[in-house]
Amino acid sequence: MTEPGKRIRIAVAGLGVIARTVHLPLLQRRADLFDVVALSDLSPTRLTELGDRYGVEPARRHTDAAAMLHAGGCDAVLLATSGSHGELAATALRQGLPVLCEKPLAYTLAEAQRLAGTDAGLMVGYMKQYDPAVAEAARLLDGLGGAAAVHAVEVTVLHAAGDQQLTFANLPPAPRDLPAGAVARLREVDERLLDAAVGTDPGARTLYQILINSISHDLSLLRLFTGAPATVDHVATWPLAPAGPAEPSVEISGRLPSGGRYGIRWLNLPDVPAYRETVTLHHARGALELVFPSPYLLNAPTTLTAVDRHDGGERRTAFRSVTEAFEQELVAFHVMVTAGAHPLTGVAEGAADLRTSQQMVRRYGELTGVAIGGEAGN
Repeated sequence: MTEPGKRIRIAVAGLGVIARTVHLPLLQRRADLFDVVALSDLSPTRLTELGDRYGVEPARRHTDAAAMLHAGGCDAVLLATSGSHGELAATALRQGLPVLCEKPLAYTLAEAQRLAGTDAGLMVGYMKQYDPAVAEAARLLDGLGGAAAVHAVEVTVLHAAGDQQLTFANLPPAPRDLPAGAVARLREVDERLLDAAVGTDPGARTLYQILINSISHDLSLLRLFTGAPATVDHVATWPLAPAGPAEPSVEISGRLPSGGRYGIRWLNLPDVPAYRETVTLHHARGALELVFPSPYLLNAPTTLTAVDRHDGGERRTAFRSVTEAFEQELVAFHVMVTAGAHPLTGVAEGAADLRTSQQMVRRYGELTGVAIGGEAGN
């Protein structure tokens, strides 16, 4: 365990959109806690650009993430590569390196099980759990009686296309120097893992990827507020139009552990003007409503509105904080590394979200007649 209060020497694997727009700027902002000492990415162009920008020595810039981990010289690692993080996370943990892992933790439960039982510690990057508005909602819910007080949870996500959400960032064009062989090998690994998770049906695979890459944030909030869903009763997907986008919209509902109900609507609307996510917890005396902005807009506040009765009328109280959820997540990761604190989502909780996602795919198969394979079909 690193000495409390000490700056953590951190290595960052994967220099795509989330690393460029969120993680690296915040690691630099929190130079009191972190020192970025190594980078890895398939693109030499990205490595040169971002290595120069963040002062990483040329010898500590790697085109292979595993090679970066084996090179040592760091106290912890942030995994922001695409696809499953199971193999890289296992490599880091075997070397005693604590891991901050962007979702998905893994594609399969078998991968997640191999991560259990290590002393190094792993945090799954569900930054919304660390949002000040979410923490305030949890505090208010506790005062109402906790999970048992929740009658229903409604989630609606208006999912704008990535370029819509990132116009403000003025990102450079995608690099053209990705090695074709390495990209093909990584895709082949991910294809095999998807087969092992849910089988070969295209609709089931698309649904599963939406679940583990996006809706997993909402599953993490359900766990935080109410516990993981007790049942998955209904799952439906539908396209925006007959010739609409590849990813459909998704609707899911079921029962919560305390007997209440949950409903999730993830609407793929590429041309909607702004991303918007609303999570509402209804209870006997009112509601707690969270409205999240696009995750790429650092320090844009999430709004919590608490609704209750007051003097015979309706009272609506708003809470906002410009404290960045991703930054709070980094602070919590530092505490995990230096003081051994358990993260809000570790390996066990991340595996629980994978299990719930596979249950949702299995229910999709039952309702559509599609054959579900892999772990989800067992």
